[in-house]
Amino acid sequence: MKVVVIDGQGGALGARLVKEISAQLPEAVLTVIGTNAIATAAMLKAGAKQGATGENPVVVACRSADVIIGPVGIVIADSLMGEVTEKMALAVSRAEATRILIPMNKCGNLVAGITEPNTGELIADVIAKLKALMLDKGACL
Repeated sequence: MKVVVIDGQGGALGARLVKEISAQLPEAVLTVIGTNAIATAAMLKAGAKQGATGENPVVVACRSADVIIGPVGIVIADSLMGEVTEKMALAVSRAEATRILIPMNKCGNLVAGITEPNTGELIADVIAKLKALMLDKGACL
């Protein structure tokens, strides 16, 4: 299963996702895309084997992804302090992939029902959802 993790700013959320996905689902074909070079570097340092930076890599990766994971802002143009372009948001939202969006109340986007999310719990929920998707698609865990 092709899993794409998209993150921006400092890449801390993406790095934590990479560590958990790599540890718990090593059979996932993981690609990381940073909206900036710092985010990409953080995710690669966390253990991702392939990654790229910027708008076109987001567009290209979304075409073949089975699952796209990232903060909710990856589907909102101009979010993450302006790092998400219209093309990026459109590519993510139009992708045939299943999206696992992480609710983050940052950068002018507030998600109702979310106060101060515990990032550890959010990541655990992402992993549980990804495992369920992989089981549904016949992937071995």
